[in-house]
Amino acid sequence: MLNRLLERLQPGDTLVIVRLDRLARSLSHLLEVIEGLEARGIGFRSLNDPVDTGSPQSKFTLQVLGAAAELERSLIRGRTKAGLKAARAEGRIGGNPGLRNRDPASIRKVMAARDATHFEKLEATAAQWVPAVRRLRPQMPWEDVTRIVNSGLPAGTPPWTKERLVRAVKRYVREGFIEETVLERAPRRSSSDHQLAVVAGIKGAAPDITLEEIAARLEKMREPTPRGRSKWSVSSVKMLVDRARDAGLLEAEKAGSQATETHQHEPGP
Repeated sequence: MLNRLLERLQPGDTLVIVRLDRLARSLSHLLEVIEGLEARGIGFRSLNDPVDTGSPQSKFTLQVLGAAAELERSLIRGRTKAGLKAARAEGRIGGNPGLRNRDPASIRKVMAARDATHFEKLEATAAQWVPAVRRLRPQMPWEDVTRIVNSGLPAGTPPWTKERLVRAVKRYVREGFIEETVLERAPRRSSSDHQLAVVAGIKGAAPDITLEEIAARLEKMREPTPRGRSKWSVSSVKMLVDRARDAGLLEAEKAGSQATETHQHEPGP
């Protein structure tokens, strides 16, 4: 439910909750969710807690929560190390006895726990990749989808590999969260069709993105220009956006927004 809610949020929206404990399982998970929302331009507010990302005071509160989360992780690591050290001092062997004895029930239990942990990690990152996968697959190859996902990640976020993204998608397909059609083979495209699809994928993910921002994303993806260069111009981006719109790869925008976009990038006298 949380993932589906996060997927529907758009830049400019604000996620409002009653209490912080209704959103996240732990302090570190809470901060991960809030940071992900901020990176997408989405506000966050808790009615019964002093957390509202739209206020300067809340920024300080989040910094305090971040320090507390790091302390929480350090304490857990310290307790784990101390427990293992005490066990070794008493001659006890660490680990699960059932696993050492190859007990099938113990093995299934551990595998289920690991699978649940893996799925929790996928849920925490779903907002990064699920919307793009649903929108771009199977029309676009996995390599391009991965590049588009990575180009929109906040600074410092580990990039996705194609293999890891495909595994995550297959897991969500098995859970019924994504349609199985996303796993179908992508059609072959010419180089010009490829560029149209990439630009349409970036623009479709963020309709309010500027032409300069699209150019920056394309350069970050190391996508060559139609003439094979590395530096994208606004005019080249606009040409591809217009062609993508004419080809039906993008929804028609309101006349007012089109006029504004044209006005913003018209050369001066």
